Amino acid sequence: MTSILNNAGAISALQTLRSIGSGMAAVEGQVSSGLRIQVASDNAAYWSISTTMRSDNSAITAVSDALGFAAAKADTAYTGLKAVIDILGEFKAKLVLASEPGVDKAKVQKELAQLQQQVKGIANAASFSGENWLSTGISNIYDFDLNKASSVSAFVRGASGDVSVRTVDLHLSAISLFNTSGGGLLEKDARDLLTLGGMRAFTPSSLTPLDLTKYEGSLGSGWMYPQTAGGTAGIFMLDSFPDGSPLDFTGPGAQIKFDIILDKEASNPGNLTGTDANLQDLPGPYGSGHTKTIIINKAVIDAFDPALGGIITTNTQYAAVLNSVLNAEGASVSASYQHRDPPVSGPLVHDPKAMSISTLQQHGDGSYVEIANLSSTGVGTGGLNMSSDFGSRGSGMALAFTPFIVQEDGDNLDGVEVSFTFSINGAPPTSHSFDRTYVNKLLGKDSGKVETSAEMAVLLHSLLDSNWPDLIIEAASSGEVMMKLDPAANRKWGSGTDMKFNNVRVSIEPIPVIEFMDIDVAANPDRIATYIDYIDIVTERAIDGTATLGAFQKRIDMQSVFTGKLLATIDKGVGRLIDADMNEASTRLRALQTQEQLGIQSLQIANSNSENILQLFR
Repeated sequence: MTSILNNAGAISALQTLRSIGSGMAAVEGQVSSGLRIQVASDNAAYWSISTTMRSDNSAITAVSDALGFAAAKADTAYTGLKAVIDILGEFKAKLVLASEPGVDKAKVQKELAQLQQQVKGIANAASFSGENWLSTGISNIYDFDLNKASSVSAFVRGASGDVSVRTVDLHLSAISLFNTSGGGLLEKDARDLLTLGGMRAFTPSSLTPLDLTKYEGSLGSGWMYPQTAGGTAGIFMLDSFPDGSPLDFTGPGAQIKFDIILDKEASNPGNLTGTDANLQDLPGPYGSGHTKTIIINKAVIDAFDPALGGIITTNTQYAAVLNSVLNAEGASVSASYQHRDPPVSGPLVHDPKAMSISTLQQHGDGSYVEIANLSSTGVGTGGLNMSSDFGSRGSGMALAFTPFIVQEDGDNLDGVEVSFTFSINGAPPTSHSFDRTYVNKLLGKDSGKVETSAEMAVLLHSLLDSNWPDLIIEAASSGEVMMKLDPAANRKWGSGTDMKFNNVRVSIEPIPVIEFMDIDVAANPDRIATYIDYIDIVTERAIDGTATLGAFQKRIDMQSVFTGKLLATIDKGVGRLIDADMNEASTRLRALQTQEQLGIQSLQIANSNSENILQLFR
């Protein structure tokens, strides 16, 4: 049917042409933008994902920039630390030179002062964009929450859609050389536990070190040793052998007669007072020990050495003769003592008047020597004046208490740890330890402080009671904690008794206890050895800090590489969702262009039919 009111062919051709035009617009948009999905209406799900990921990529790009910033700061600090380590090596060489006798220490100190200022200058200069990791201003450098330097390392979107920013952290206590409140690698460590309330003792540097840590601080220059107490066998000195007046036993009936009393027990021998009385007093009943009557005459002397002819001319001979009869009873005599002649300044020479008699501790738990009922006939006594001596009880110890604080220790929430072994009278030692958390829980505090001798006694009780139930621990005064073995449980005296803290270790030691900038060999020539020890300690700490910083740099580098790969991967993933296939789009565009031309021709043909009908009415 042909109609002049409704041209169905033209309408159909026009609709087709419109459809082709719409398709061409979409394809041309893909070709021009390179995107298959440009707006939410193209594909709401894919558009939403791609838009979110593009936003995340912007954040990850910022992370990449932050990592570069962190790397720059780390490189700056690393360069500074390396330079300081080199200077510390030179500094130690100068100290070794200063220890040589005859070297002008004032001139050496001028060089050291320049090196000190150089180290300080490097620390102050090692700053990047106003941030300095070698010269810090942290209020408490031992608090990991305060000393943490954080750098952004990742932007993370979780499965539930929540987002977070991750950081890589470096604790500046490991690398800071100087800190305004103290605690830098080259500064005194404020966590010094000193004598641990008396558990260890301070010994000056003039004495030979045996164990533990070189110390230079408020106590002076020396070493820290575990506190020990040892008993001594009963002994008394004889200083009146008649030098130059021989003891002649050749006369009729000549003899020396006495009773030797060994190893009896006494309550408070020698009228001891104060600390000694607390350590040595014993309740009754008391053992009587061993008593033997001794006679020295020519027969005894001849049995020992006939060559003496019954005449003793020296204290050495006298001691040997006495030993020949007293050893079997459980005593020993010595005449090997020396004195200075002239006094104080002279060389050491044999003392011709001095002797001693000591117990061999073979009779019960006592440690006692006494000569009683001394008499002589036809000869002098040789200086054997009646005397007595009671050996000390080594299973007792007075701790000179000083307050101390068990400090925090970085990310170790329990704080600094102290460990030690303890033993009494040669028994197998037991191991013990405590830390800041232990002290706070025990004493009901949050400061880690052991402030009084009574608190120290409570701490020791809590550690030792289970292994040593017979140990008495009490605060004798504000500055003393008394430890002794209950005499009702153990009455042993003499050299077989002892009490020992041993293997005392503090988790953060060795630590520097002087300031680098205070080193002065001209003003303190006697401390050069201590300064060398100190430089060794801080150099090791600086090396450890450099290693820590190197590990941090490596992590930053690895994270930077990963972040770059992540950016590329996300871009690729988003492209797979929304990017147009340009080969397909261009082919489709050519097809649509052909269809458009055909559509136009179809519309022209449809319109030409109407023109032909109109010719019939002209």
